Amino acid sequence: MSHSPVTTPSRWEQPKRAALLIGGLLVVMYLLELIDTITLGFLDQFGIRTWDPSSLPMIFVAPLLHFGWSHLFANTIPFAVLGFLIRVTTSFGRWLVTTVITAITSGLLAWLLSPLNAIVAGASGVIFGYLTYLLARGIFSRDVWQIVLAVVVFAIYGSVLLGVLPTAAGVSWQAHLGGAIGGVLAAWLLHGRARQAETVR
Repeated sequence: MSHSPVTTPSRWEQPKRAALLIGGLLVVMYLLELIDTITLGFLDQFGIRTWDPSSLPMIFVAPLLHFGWSHLFANTIPFAVLGFLIRVTTSFGRWLVTTVITAITSGLLAWLLSPLNAIVAGASGVIFGYLTYLLARGIFSRDVWQIVLAVVVFAIYGSVLLGVLPTAAGVSWQAHLGGAIGGVLAAWLLHGRARQAETVR
């Protein structure tokens, strides 16, 4: 009687999936910026227009759009590094929940707190969410390796958190603050509540 061989997933499978996912999103961002350049900024109008209720759905589109190549270049490396670290250390579902929550909180605060009729776009709000998620996850989960990762991430990117303060003209600190709040919220929902439930049991 023959048996089919048991296949074990390669240790490179998770990093490969993480790289394809984050790399794919970056390809989309670069293609959109190329289209925006060719069309002389046509796509910019699809960012979040503050205090306009009809613009609220753009919360899910705005992180993919940027105001010029320099804006996109500035976001590329932190988005790639932090997004990859989250995806490679957790499931796709948790990465997706974190991304959606940070996009929503970042977009809502930008929509609510920015000057009237401003247009907000860019991945930086999600980047701030990724950063605070990685920092808070270690605290909520009390996992040694996640704490070590949080310490390393903070040492490299901790100074970025100053971006939640209104210190630079033309930079949406509102989106940064919203994203940072969303990252902590996602970490609590995905790790803090689960730990509390285990403690109760």
